Amino acid sequence: MLRSHSLPTLFRCFLLLLLVVPFAAAQEPAKDTPPAKDDAKPTPIVPKDSTTEGSVSVGGHVINYKAVAGTILVAATNEADAALGTTAPPPKETPDAPPTARMFYVAYFKKDVPPESRPITFVYNGGPGSSTMWLHMGAFGPRRVITANDQHTSPAPYGLVENAESLLDVSDLVFIDAPGTGFGRIYGKEKEKAFWGVDPDAHAFARFIARFLSTYQRWNSPKYLFGESYGTTRSAALAGILETESNIDLNGVILLSQILNFDDSGDGPQWNPGIEVPYELALPTFAATAWYHKRLPTQPPALEPFLAEVEQFALSDYASALAQGSQLPEATRQTIAEKLHQYTGLPVAYILKADLRINTGKFNHNLQGNEDLTTGRLDSRFSGPTIDPLAEEAAYDPQAASIASAYTAALNDYTRRQLKFGEGLTYLPESEAVNSAWEFKHQAPGAGGPSFGVNVLPDLATAMKFNPKLKVMLNGGYFDLATPFFGARYEMYHLPIPANLRQNIEYSWYDSGHMVYVHEESLKELHDKVAAFIAANYKPVK
Repeated sequence: MLRSHSLPTLFRCFLLLLLVVPFAAAQEPAKDTPPAKDDAKPTPIVPKDSTTEGSVSVGGHVINYKAVAGTILVAATNEADAALGTTAPPPKETPDAPPTARMFYVAYFKKDVPPESRPITFVYNGGPGSSTMWLHMGAFGPRRVITANDQHTSPAPYGLVENAESLLDVSDLVFIDAPGTGFGRIYGKEKEKAFWGVDPDAHAFARFIARFLSTYQRWNSPKYLFGESYGTTRSAALAGILETESNIDLNGVILLSQILNFDDSGDGPQWNPGIEVPYELALPTFAATAWYHKRLPTQPPALEPFLAEVEQFALSDYASALAQGSQLPEATRQTIAEKLHQYTGLPVAYILKADLRINTGKFNHNLQGNEDLTTGRLDSRFSGPTIDPLAEEAAYDPQAASIASAYTAALNDYTRRQLKFGEGLTYLPESEAVNSAWEFKHQAPGAGGPSFGVNVLPDLATAMKFNPKLKVMLNGGYFDLATPFFGARYEMYHLPIPANLRQNIEYSWYDSGHMVYVHEESLKELHDKVAAFIAANYKPVK
């Protein structure tokens, strides 16, 4: 998930709510670390992989599975990675030790099914700097944690139940934690530079996937990527690498709460003057949020027809007004402000003072400000007490505050009790170190050099051109202010692909927020649509 924030810069806006995975590679169980010698640090402890069994009932059918919680070691270059053994511990941390990452994952395999007839889906959250505990414990794992629909979840004990919406009915699942999150750790010289950035991260995931396919003999299985939030950014870059560099054709890429072009973000557009698109793309979600909280001057009876009207205004009259900048006639400015009042519930005087440009933090702080309530960013159905009523923008995200403790507790309890992994180890749900050190520089396929503005639309387009059979599924929530649904659709409409490939993309929208699955009815709908997408895009071996 994208991180909640109150900071003024675009690339510090991401507080990933999104999730967990294990490590493959066995050595000795955790013991006392041997003393260091010379200038070398102790050899890092390699936790032993754990294999357990379980069952889950999905759609009235019992699925018996094997679960593996473990780590897989990857290097920072293809050449160095090829020299690694799957069970080798990282080298000692001498000043010149090559960088490596031990990535944690949890894999679920349906028992007694031939690998070539069983799809495998690689699942991850985003951040950057988030583990995959969110998708694991909230969406598709065999167990999920119960949280409140649109308000703060009560403290422990939390309910962990059998997940009737697990994707194990149609696919084996691999939940992967990004390098430096979960139980995963990074090592070696300049380790942060080697793994914490748009391109290094995507390459690390590509090497993980290739090593996983070899370790578990799954090269001939149908393959899918499922990324949420920044995980969609990763998916686009990763799909490009797998298709063009690794000779790994994908059957499908599933995107949840998409952001592929960071210039489209509504979190800090005021720091990028002249780029007006973020205001336009956030407006329909502002309208949906005001509709949900009944803050509109006139309350429309149904959401979707109302949103269609707002979208039309956003790309026509509103876009035209913003494009004129200081040359906009005063009468037109007044007309647009009054229309924005009808669509957002914000006062006309405030809209005029903001020069018709409202970012996400300002909207969240002001929509319910007369009641000292802050509106959620990741899921705007949520509200919470305002920390500072005199502030300019929201100081926190009520939805993140409402559910993070439940997910953290559930993941830590589940991995230790049921997966038998993690004794003596610390699980990092998210890493601020990753986020603060992240390199947002990205080199698109065919570009002459890197760009500091992250836009991975060319990567996804290249993957689809290399593999014209590749199918893409876009999912989003109407109440997601971190990655607005209209922005995701706008990006896909500007994907540089031939017209005949546009039929390979499908769209689904839900009455929920960034983490669509927090809303139970939306989780059921999400499962059914994703399961149908997976089943439709491979042909079983006869």
